[in-house]
Amino acid sequence: MRLRAAAVALLAAGVLLTGCDSVAPSFACKVDVAAKDVVGDREAAGIASCRTIPATGTDAGLPSVDLDCLGEKGSVRLDAIKGPAILNFWASNCGPCRKEMPALQDFYAAHGDQVRVIGVNYLDTYPGAAIDLARQSGVTYPSLADACGDLQKTDAELGKGLPFFLFVSADGTVSRPHVGGVTTADEVVALVREELGIDVTKAAK
Repeated sequence: MRLRAAAVALLAAGVLLTGCDSVAPSFACKVDVAAKDVVGDREAAGIASCRTIPATGTDAGLPSVDLDCLGEKGSVRLDAIKGPAILNFWASNCGPCRKEMPALQDFYAAHGDQVRVIGVNYLDTYPGAAIDLARQSGVTYPSLADACGDLQKTDAELGKGLPFFLFVSADGTVSRPHVGGVTTADEVVALVREELGIDVTKAAK
């Protein structure tokens, strides 16, 4: 386990140098995001199951595409995700994502019962490195995976680089992509107030 984690960490450190551009893999893409070791690492890290994501069939303004669960068998259809929710697009080779994820976790721990936090591991062909980054960041919210860029084949408006957010309101309305890079939970609170019109601090009192 330690040797595998060390190898994954070295791989992640290497690909960090490539930057965070959202460019689809140029090769025939086949990535097993639910390999046995990846599943085991997700469970050991305490990362929530994708089964905790409410997918009620509500027609959200997201593409009708099934995304795999990261580190778990199964998938979630995006346009069935129930808001209010934050979708955070990230990858293991993204330096700003590494800085941002602890802030999202802090928000999730404090306010996840009001506004869901869902990661989307995007254009990342190293699921083991992705789980390792989530573990190092203390992340416990669930993540979907779009390793091969299925979302790029839809008419979804996506960010031009990573990380970025999409905010889904209770009525299914989806915000335009918002550039990420937050470093504190308070910044996430402010974005939720701006994009979703929800003041999570009032309900917390």
